[in-house]
Amino acid sequence: MQDHAGDLTDLHGDCANCFGLCCVALPFSASADFAHDKDAGTPCRNLQDDHRCGIHARLRQSGFSGCTVYDCFGAGQKVSQVTFAGKDWRAASREHARRMADVFPVVRQLHELLWYLTEALTLPAARPVHAELRELLDATDALTRRTAEELAALDVAAHRQKVNVLLLRTSELARAGTRGRRKERRGADLMGARLRGADLRGANLRGAYLIAADLTGADLRGADLIGADLRDTDLTDADLTGAFFLTQPQLNAARGGAGTRLPASVSRPVHWTAES
Repeated sequence: MQDHAGDLTDLHGDCANCFGLCCVALPFSASADFAHDKDAGTPCRNLQDDHRCGIHARLRQSGFSGCTVYDCFGAGQKVSQVTFAGKDWRAASREHARRMADVFPVVRQLHELLWYLTEALTLPAARPVHAELRELLDATDALTRRTAEELAALDVAAHRQKVNVLLLRTSELARAGTRGRRKERRGADLMGARLRGADLRGANLRGAYLIAADLTGADLRGADLIGADLRDTDLTDADLTGAFFLTQPQLNAARGGAGTRLPASVSRPVHWTAES
């Protein structure tokens, strides 16, 4: 089995090796994030024949900010090139296209779990569970390589729960070394909260609702951010050094600037620079 520990390279979307699956398989509704409705399995009207987005350079200006905060964690190229062996849905039967659309969301969920498990293996404090993490990482990777029929029948929720138990233990170990009181904010409703300059070192923010919260200058070092809703959260000058289980889609949905300090696992969103 391939050693995936610490390697997030294959867990980023590679549009050049994907058949535009996120632009086909996923539905969206007209809203502040999308300019019009689209049904699941229907190609977006902006998708070109080469599977590239015709308005990629101006998505936000065109009313498609929802697309700019999405990442498939590499599921697109896995389904396109591995599950369906490079067979383009445009040149295949309608049934083939339907199966690709059905499988893509399943593999996307598995790849997100791979991201968390891979990152967990980089945390020295989680060494007591590294063996279990590696075993579950390999098992999850093996699931992503199953046939289309097997993937469509997979109980992803059950597997996610199994992974979550271990990630909870990882979080406890990783945050145990943080000095002072480690705030428990799991699932907390912090929408619009004024947390400017807050000391959130080692905080448990799993699944917390931080929509439009003001975290300007907040200290989030070593915080667990898995599943936290960061839509329109102000992270200007915040310190997220060592924060873990933070994904690029979460960060892309937030606001920040040049002074925001980030963990090495994510990149500073391009639109932050444009809006700062």
